[in-house]
Amino acid sequence: MIRKTLSASVLATLFVAAPAFAEEATIGRPIEAGSLHEGHLDMVVYYVPGKGDLLEVTATFAPKIGGDPQRVVMGLADGDSVAFSMPGHRGLLYAFSRSGEEVTVSSETGTRADANALTRLADGGLRAAGREAASVGPM
Repeated sequence: MIRKTLSASVLATLFVAAPAFAEEATIGRPIEAGSLHEGHLDMVVYYVPGKGDLLEVTATFAPKIGGDPQRVVMGLADGDSVAFSMPGHRGLLYAFSRSGEEVTVSSETGTRADANALTRLADGGLRAAGREAASVGPM
């Protein structure tokens, strides 16, 4: 009986502690688009080849009711990943990662993005998320 109770408690703790991935989209070639529709925002994302070995990823976020769309453009090298939340929508985290020619985008609920969080680069270095890697602004 103790073992069953302990197992149920551990399992419940894992579900509570782990963030929930609401949606995920993988894009495998240039101009192919993916979309996520979690929370109060709809998001469409695509990439095109960028300078050097970068893929220029463009994500457009549109509120489902009222408000102006916002666009985020970032360059991702192979192995890069970044996560952030949009202003006014801090309970939803968007994560972007690149592996080869694939870019995977996911939305994660119940977490907050830290503007000073570090992102691991393909060369093993670290940088603060969003610094000199992306631009955000109205369309």
